[in-house]
Amino acid sequence: MTESAERPFGELPSALVDEMLKRTENLGQKLLYDFEQVRTRRNEWREGLKRAGMLRRDAEVSYVPIPTTCGVDGSYAVERLLTSDLVVAAAVAVEGLTPPSEACHWPEPRHQVWVETEAHEAETSTILRALMIGLELELASRAPHEIVFLDGSLTTPLIYFNQALNKSRDIIHLQTTTYFLERASSMLEAYLTVLSSNRSDRCWLAVPKYTTRREIGRVMGWPDTHDDRGLLSFLLEPGEYTIPSALQQPPEPWHLNTEPLAVFGSRTIADIADQIVSALGEIQVIYYRPYPWLPALRLEMSRAVAQNTARLATVLHGVRYQCGAPAVMEPFPLYLADRMVKHLPKAIPTFRQVTSQHIAETYQGNVDDIFLGLHGYRTESGV
Repeated sequence: MTESAERPFGELPSALVDEMLKRTENLGQKLLYDFEQVRTRRNEWREGLKRAGMLRRDAEVSYVPIPTTCGVDGSYAVERLLTSDLVVAAAVAVEGLTPPSEACHWPEPRHQVWVETEAHEAETSTILRALMIGLELELASRAPHEIVFLDGSLTTPLIYFNQALNKSRDIIHLQTTTYFLERASSMLEAYLTVLSSNRSDRCWLAVPKYTTRREIGRVMGWPDTHDDRGLLSFLLEPGEYTIPSALQQPPEPWHLNTEPLAVFGSRTIADIADQIVSALGEIQVIYYRPYPWLPALRLEMSRAVAQNTARLATVLHGVRYQCGAPAVMEPFPLYLADRMVKHLPKAIPTFRQVTSQHIAETYQGNVDDIFLGLHGYRTESGV
């Protein structure tokens, strides 16, 4: 265990720590009130779900063979150096617990990565984040498994792509921007594949850890202070799931700005964008709590999967099989992928030091210039 983990308040002024501890007592009282409200109204809210016909048990679905699974996650980091930025984005795919009848062929590589040096720009992270999620989608669309788990919501790629495309004209001089725009068509096609899930032997599931959506809460009239996942974690019994519900739509219609991609074939990309927007309107959501030690899992999927009894049975069986370890609070392949990519930002300073040494070996001037120019000040990252 590191010293910082053993002494979490070691670098903080004692007066500040004392005030934080005093305020924590008040926070505890507020949280206690919320827990008490859920406890006292649990039976009432459960009965409401039953009357609305929204509760089901996984034992009621037909038994299917254990499906093959994998999880895909990504990470990015920007190391701010004195003279430039070192940027990296990566996506990894990890196979889940292998069923006894495993037979699929999964060619390597099972990762994608982008590393580059860029001029200082405030919006570098915006482009890099979109590139990261695009790399994830490409990996996910090529995975040969029956169930492919994705970290985050199915709406997140659209948001990230839009932000990057809107900023791309202002930072077109970045090599990362050019690379993203060149690959955007392939990434959007992969996104459409994931959203549609038209293949009967394959489906893609988004499993967001954090969500504020209230598709069920709005229908049931639950307090606005509780999101669906938080509340259903206390309402659902182990083995229960909610019937598919339509994804909560935004106040304004979904939109994807494809204008910056005009030079790469606007008609085809515009058609793909329209199909993506249409597919987002068809996304379905269920909440499933396979075991007592797990919170309710939010599962976002295509209507083609959610409304097909056999495919939904495959989803539930696959999720249950991959969540059998009490120490893991999400499907196992997603947990592994997340653990891997979280180490990327931590590794960036090491890559920088290796680069500095290589340059210093051949640099004709004062090597102090190298170490000064490549000195890292802070790393911005996201997973």
